[in-house]
Amino acid sequence: MYDPKASDQPIAVRNEDADLDDFHSIDPESGVKRGLKTRHLSMMALAGIIGPGLLVGSGSALSSGGPASLLIGFGVIGIIAFSIMQSLGELTTLYPSGGAFIQLAARMVDPAFGVAVGWNYFIIWFTVLANEYNAVTSILVFWSDKVPVWGYFLILWTAFLLFQLCGVTTFGEAEFWLALIKLVGLVAFYIFAIVYVSGGISGTGAVGFRYWHDPGPFVDGFRGVAKVFVFCSTFYAGVESVAVAATETKNPRVAVPLAIRQVFWRILFIYMGAAFFFGLTCPANDEQLVNGTSRALLSPMTVAIQNAGWQGGVHLINAFILITCISAINSSIYIASRTLLFMAQQRMAPTFLGWTDQRGVPIPAITMANLFGALSMMNISTGAAKAYGYIVNLSGVSTFLVWGSISLTHIRFRQAWEAQGYHPQDLPFVSLWYPWNAYFGLGANIFLALVQGWSNFSPWDAGGFVDAYILLPLFFVILAGYKLVFKTRFWRIDEIDLQSGRRRDLEEEDEIATGEIGAPQTWWRRLAKSF
Repeated sequence: MYDPKASDQPIAVRNEDADLDDFHSIDPESGVKRGLKTRHLSMMALAGIIGPGLLVGSGSALSSGGPASLLIGFGVIGIIAFSIMQSLGELTTLYPSGGAFIQLAARMVDPAFGVAVGWNYFIIWFTVLANEYNAVTSILVFWSDKVPVWGYFLILWTAFLLFQLCGVTTFGEAEFWLALIKLVGLVAFYIFAIVYVSGGISGTGAVGFRYWHDPGPFVDGFRGVAKVFVFCSTFYAGVESVAVAATETKNPRVAVPLAIRQVFWRILFIYMGAAFFFGLTCPANDEQLVNGTSRALLSPMTVAIQNAGWQGGVHLINAFILITCISAINSSIYIASRTLLFMAQQRMAPTFLGWTDQRGVPIPAITMANLFGALSMMNISTGAAKAYGYIVNLSGVSTFLVWGSISLTHIRFRQAWEAQGYHPQDLPFVSLWYPWNAYFGLGANIFLALVQGWSNFSPWDAGGFVDAYILLPLFFVILAGYKLVFKTRFWRIDEIDLQSGRRRDLEEEDEIATGEIGAPQTWWRRLAKSF
C-alpha cells in the first residue's frame, strides 16, 4: 500500500515490493471485479440514480409546497448534500476498498454503529427500488392494460436480474449511456421551458412568472416547505453511491475526486434547474399533479407540454420516464446488492449474501436485493400514487440518518488522523472547510431527521407520523441490539485503524505517464477536470 504522506510525489512503478493485491482485477477482500472506468463513475455521480422520483415526485412536491418551497427544498438539501460529498470524498479517496462508508462507520465509531448505518442504507435502496418498479409498471399499464401489473413486474424483475448477472462492467457501460440520455432529455426540457415562458410557442402567450403570482410561491406556508424537504431528500439519495462503487473502480485515486466534483454540477444543473423550470412552467394547483391517470400525468413536464398545446406530449414524457426507470432500477439493484454484500462479509448480515462467483458477481446479494422490488405490488391495492407516497415517507428519514452518519464518521476519522501523527496535507483529497463543513452536515441532518414529519402533528395524523418516524427509533434499536449481543464498544481515537482499505490504481503507471497523478496539475487541467 502507498504511503499517504507521499501522495503528492510520483508513486513508484510496480515492483516486487509493491502490494500485488492492489493490481488484481478481482478485489481480494470483497471478491468483486474492479471493472468500472473513470468515465463510468463520473457519469454515475452526475446523472446516475436520477429517475421518476425527480420527474414525477417533484409534481407532488410542487403541489404540496409551491414553486418557492421547491427551490428552497432543493437548495437547502443540495447544500447539505455538497457537505456530505466533501466528507465522503476525503474518506473514499483514501479508503476505496472494503465496504464504503458502512465499514468506515464501524471502524471509526463502533461496529454496532456501522450495522445500523448499513441496514438503514439498505432500507433506502429497497424502497427506492420498489418505487421505480411501481413507476415503470404504471407506465406500461397506461400504454396497454392487457397485461396485469404483476405480469409486467415479473417480466421486468427477470430481465433486470439477468442483466445484473452480466457483471459490473456491463452495468457501468449501460449506466453511462442511460445517464447521458437523461442529461440530453433535461436539456431539451429546459430549452422548451425558456421558449414557452418567453411566448415563443405559437398560440400561447408569454407565461413569464405567472404561476409565482397565481396560485403563488407557497402552498400551505411552512407546512408545505416541511413536506417538500422529505421529497427532496429522496430525490438526492444516491449522490453518495460513488463511495459504494469505488471498490469496483479501476482507478479510484483519480476517479473518486473527479466524481465528487461532478456532484456540484449535478446539484446546480439537474436539481436546481429542475426545481426552477418546473415551478416556472407548471401551476402548483394543477389537478394533474395529484390526480393524474398515469405516472406521466403526475409530472410537471407533462403539464407544461400540454399547457403549451401538445396534448400527445404525455407519451413522450412516459417514454422519457421509462428510460429513467430503467436506469434507476438498474442502479438501485446495484447499490442495494453491494450494501448487502459488504455487510455480509463483515458479519453484519447473513453470510451467504457475501459470496461472489469467479467473475466477481455477487449473485445471492443481487437476487435478494431484487426480491425487495416486490414491495411495488402494494400499488395493486393502494394505487400507484398512494404507494409512492408511503415509500417516499418511509425512506426519507433514513437518508438523513445515513448522511449524518457519514459526517460523524468523517469527524472521527480526522480526530484519529491527527492524533496518530498525520496531517491534512498528507491526504490525497482534502475536504473543503473542515471542520465547519462536517459539523454542519451532522447538525443539519439531525435537525431534518427530527422535523421532516412535522406536518403530521397538526392536525394529528397517526398513520403519517408512524410512516415518517418509524425508522428513527429502528436505527437505535439495531445499534443497541447489535451492541448488546456482540459486546461492541465505542473506539478510542488511538485504537482506530487508519491503514486497512487503501489501495493503488490498476492503471497507475499510465496515470503517472499522463500526469494524472504524481505531478503538479496546471490550472486549466484542474478546471477541465471539474467539468
